[in-house]
Amino acid sequence: MVRKRRSFSKEFKLEAVGLVLEGNSSIAQVSRDLGIRASLLGRWKQEYEQEQAITVQEKLTPEEELKQLRKENAQLRMERDILKKAGSHLFEGFPMRYGFIRDHREAFPVNQMCRVLGVGRSGFYAWLNRPESLRSRENRRWVDEIKKVYKKSRQTYGSPRVHADLKDKGHVIGKHRVARLMRLNQMVSKHKRKYRVTTDSRHNHPVAQNKLKRKFNVSGPGQCWVSDITYIPTREGWLYLAVTLDLFHRKVIGWAMDRSITRWLVMRALNMAINNGTLKPGLVHHSDRGVQYACNDFQSLLKAHGIECSMSRKGDCWDNAVAESFFRTLKVELTHNRRYKTRQEAQADIFEYIEVFYNRQRRHSYLGYQSPVEFENRAFAS
Repeated sequence: MVRKRRSFSKEFKLEAVGLVLEGNSSIAQVSRDLGIRASLLGRWKQEYEQEQAITVQEKLTPEEELKQLRKENAQLRMERDILKKAGSHLFEGFPMRYGFIRDHREAFPVNQMCRVLGVGRSGFYAWLNRPESLRSRENRRWVDEIKKVYKKSRQTYGSPRVHADLKDKGHVIGKHRVARLMRLNQMVSKHKRKYRVTTDSRHNHPVAQNKLKRKFNVSGPGQCWVSDITYIPTREGWLYLAVTLDLFHRKVIGWAMDRSITRWLVMRALNMAINNGTLKPGLVHHSDRGVQYACNDFQSLLKAHGIECSMSRKGDCWDNAVAESFFRTLKVELTHNRRYKTRQEAQADIFEYIEVFYNRQRRHSYLGYQSPVEFENRAFAS
């Protein structure tokens, strides 16, 4: 199978440069994360700096500095309160509570932790001075390994994905043991919220037949793409996100973001997919019945590239379940935990999630707990 040469939109280039300029990562690190050459990213950065005047952040005023200090203090108090509450109802059994106290002696007074966790100091020190059992030592080692995987997943993985990651690293541990240790150490996956309709299907444009018919399993790339639109709240207003995924490897091959939900939004996402994805004869593009997908301009773009159109039945989100599932994952793992001040801030966060984490790092249960890019690379190599 011949790999198609990647092309990059201006939007992609700007977001990639933003990861270097606004984050703490080097050009080498960002290029590895995005799967591009460092020299290419360096050229984009140089071109950007030539076009833009580099602004220097103004020094904080006393009022702003005071506000920032108050915010930091509030955060510290919150973390302390979380520690107290978590100790009272999430740690199971005295050994786990004692272990928590032992591991946090440098951060918190022993007296305070004993009081919060409901154990006596004498009992803690008696436990501390007893020889640690082999099982306990093994559990401590496993918890350290599990925490590394959980942290790398941005605290989104449940025990099945953590177990798959440990297995790939050559560790031998049962899935039930992983689940128990995660539960005892407050490592839980994030839960999904209720689905909400985004697009408007009330229009006079022709509606395509449902050619996909919920057949989400395909044998290769470029057979079927699925697309959808969602919205992200910011203090400036909504940020709309359109995506296109290939059903074979579940990779996001096209995306676009804007302050308005228009036909141009979905056309930009489709154009990116056309430039980066695999197109085969008979390729089907599936979406809902929204006016953005049914309009003449979008339909003309599909026809120009020989892509067949398929649309969900009216009001049935399950006909486009893969795209809907991606949005639920995005919101559970990222946007529901953020409060964005600006659309630009949200856009940078979403770009990094899609291009670095979701496509290249996040293990997908449908893909045998491989990332979309890993699954795609193995398919091309076979």
